[in-house]
Amino acid sequence: MVSNVQLQLVKSPDAGPQAWILAATARFDAPASAALRRAFDDLLAVAERHDGLLERACALADTVLQLDLDHEAVTATLLLPLLRLQLIGSVDLRARYGDVIAELVEGVLRMGEIGALSSHAPAPLRPEGQATQLEALRKMLLAMVQDVRVVLVKLADHLQDLREAIKSRDAGKMTEMANLTQDLFAPLANRLGVWQIKWELEDLALRVRDPGSYKRIARLLDEKRQDRERYIENVVAILKSELARAGIAADVYGRPKHIASIHRKMEKKRLDFEGLYDVRAVRVLVRDVKDCYTVLGIVHSLWSPLPKEFDDYIAKPKANNYRSLHTAVSGPEGKSVEVQIRTHEMHQHSELGVAAHWRYKEGGRQNRGYEEKIAWLRQVLEWKDEVSDTGELGEQFRTGLFEDTVYVLTPQGRVVDLPKGATPVDFAYHVHTELGHRCRGAKVDGVMVPLNTPLSNGQQVEVLAAKQGGPSRDWLNSQLGFLRSPGARSKVRQWFNKLNLEADIAQGRTVLDKELQRRGMTRTNLDQLATAMGFERLNDLLAGIGRGEIGPKALQEALDPDAAGAPQAQVPAPAIVARKAKNAGGGILVVGVDKLLTMPAKCCRPAPPEPIVGFVTRGRGVSVHRAECANLARLDPQRRVAAEWGVPGSATFPVEIVVDAVDRTGLLRDISEVLSRERINVTATRSTSTDLTARMRFTLEVSDLAQLARVLGLVREVRGVVSAARR
Repeated sequence: MVSNVQLQLVKSPDAGPQAWILAATARFDAPASAALRRAFDDLLAVAERHDGLLERACALADTVLQLDLDHEAVTATLLLPLLRLQLIGSVDLRARYGDVIAELVEGVLRMGEIGALSSHAPAPLRPEGQATQLEALRKMLLAMVQDVRVVLVKLADHLQDLREAIKSRDAGKMTEMANLTQDLFAPLANRLGVWQIKWELEDLALRVRDPGSYKRIARLLDEKRQDRERYIENVVAILKSELARAGIAADVYGRPKHIASIHRKMEKKRLDFEGLYDVRAVRVLVRDVKDCYTVLGIVHSLWSPLPKEFDDYIAKPKANNYRSLHTAVSGPEGKSVEVQIRTHEMHQHSELGVAAHWRYKEGGRQNRGYEEKIAWLRQVLEWKDEVSDTGELGEQFRTGLFEDTVYVLTPQGRVVDLPKGATPVDFAYHVHTELGHRCRGAKVDGVMVPLNTPLSNGQQVEVLAAKQGGPSRDWLNSQLGFLRSPGARSKVRQWFNKLNLEADIAQGRTVLDKELQRRGMTRTNLDQLATAMGFERLNDLLAGIGRGEIGPKALQEALDPDAAGAPQAQVPAPAIVARKAKNAGGGILVVGVDKLLTMPAKCCRPAPPEPIVGFVTRGRGVSVHRAECANLARLDPQRRVAAEWGVPGSATFPVEIVVDAVDRTGLLRDISEVLSRERINVTATRSTSTDLTARMRFTLEVSDLAQLARVLGLVREVRGVVSAARR
């Protein structure tokens, strides 16, 4: 840690930046000191043109020094204002100081840009929604950085901004900074265990947000400071004497209480200042756990313990591994005193954040995977004391944080968390199901991208939606990569299932109405008919008729049971197994018995080598579907047959593709030239356009999916094409 003398070098008006840099460079070896001094000189060269720039940068770097970070972090802190004010470019920064320091500086600036969005969250959010958004934003900020030193430098940077806002007495700026502190940066400092920053952030934020409470508690603390300090000195002296007599080596000292902590406890327990047990507090540090309990016994033998004020977090650590003994006693003069007892190792973990009890403090929801990654960050803070080589330190800091999740932003600044690899289509469905159904394009950071583009942390996504319409069947094709989220995939399937159901119901109603008209039975109660045929709802009956599951004979028997002939045994559909005939070449599909008519289903248009299943239709042979076809799931399982592709040959299969593009003269000609070069036969084409965009549908004949993928890739390279995908 930085000595008290070093801390005063910046804070004292008599000691200036030159004295500070001398003390700072003395902490590092020659190469590190040279880089730090070079950054200071670069800062000094422009300081005269920017009032207060040098003093602020040194004060910020001094705070970073107190965190015991390496010279790279301190050097990056001095360079931060140069890049922020564009007094040096990124290229020059990398050339002069290397990639590591440049990435630290750029990372801090990037965190600042994203962090500012928390204050621009949409107003209508209810309190629980705001809490969820802030939680997502905190996670996203951590996910965006590969080097945890970026987070620590940003925390120090925000603390300096808050100090200066209060010093400026600008009410608007103070309120904005205090809100950002409470919502975002104080919880981050708490989670990482950076206590010296956390307490000051919380105290300063309270000073701005609730100046009355802050001043009242500060006055009460100040009025009783001398008495309290004298009292604590007496308690410490008594404890030291008793522990020495018992042969226990221990450090005993008064534990400072922070104003924000006192205010929080007064509100939580609904107590006044005098009712708090821990305004007078002592901490005892010993060598091992056995000594902790020995000290506890000595404390309780000296003074009477207060009821319900003892917690053993050593025998039963908190869920976050926080360990310590807490007790409150009626000390000398009958005044309450809080005593914390822990080993030096427990204290180090607590101060460095390995045991930071953020969930206890904030009441957040448990997320085991997220907590494990936060614990990793805290361990990094501990490892830095054990790693001497700077290169090794930098390597330890680099991590694949939050590898399973990406955090992106809506145009309004709201955070959305998605599975890694998620696309704009996943994003649209996460925001709203209807927006997903009508999604036709997307902009990422203001640039049009294909709908199957994987999203990255921190990107802002805007969905371009049609006024009406539904999803594309291609979105369900996992090979095309449109959907990553299981929830979005489920919503697309539901849409097509509903669409098919409505079509089946309409078809069934048409068939039933014709049959009723033919028989002169138009006044028949259809609900009773459905019940008589074993269906709970009329729509179930109509859908069965529309799908062909209920044939004319079954319908005839239901409408006129007396006229029906003797029941005939129903012969189940044969268990037809696909096999390759001797002449099954050229990629021709072979299904069922010899010479059975087969045809690709128009709903999904299968193509090799994707898995396929046959369905025996009534009078039209076997309809061949993709194995994952949504329509197939609704068909009678007993009429399905196994299917496979024949030996690859010269056969082709129809597929439909959709091309979205920025409309221009010659666009259709350029796409047609690509298809012609690839020897692709186009059997149909249709296009629609607005003033700016065009949508074209092509029916192509391809030999397999590999050829289709190659063609789609070439079409996407045509100038103006935004997306090209199989329909």
